[in-house]
Amino acid sequence: MTPWRVLFRCTHSSARSQMAAGLLRHLAGDRVAVASAGTEATRVHPLAVRALADLGIDIGRHAAASRTHWSLDDPSAASGPDEERLGVFRRVRDEIARRLRGWLAEQI
Repeated sequence: MTPWRVLFRCTHSSARSQMAAGLLRHLAGDRVAVASAGTEATRVHPLAVRALADLGIDIGRHAAASRTHWSLDDPSAASGPDEERLGVFRRVRDEIARRLRGWLAEQI
């Protein structure tokens, strides 16, 4: 059975989402794939680490993820006949694929 995937998101990903991720990971084990993210990712707050340590949960190795912004046209905003709009969707699709390939190449 594929585990549930849960993403906790808060502004900085330093406290609330990190604590929620740690707690759910502790409570659910491998039944749930858990991640934490923030719109302004920072380091995990030391007091969040201490608060969960009180319960025997270690989030000290959690890290706030890095953020990458790709400015892409919104294809749903395209106007005109369907064939022209489809062309915009295909162009944006190809741009996303190109960027993902580049990102993957940097990660591996």
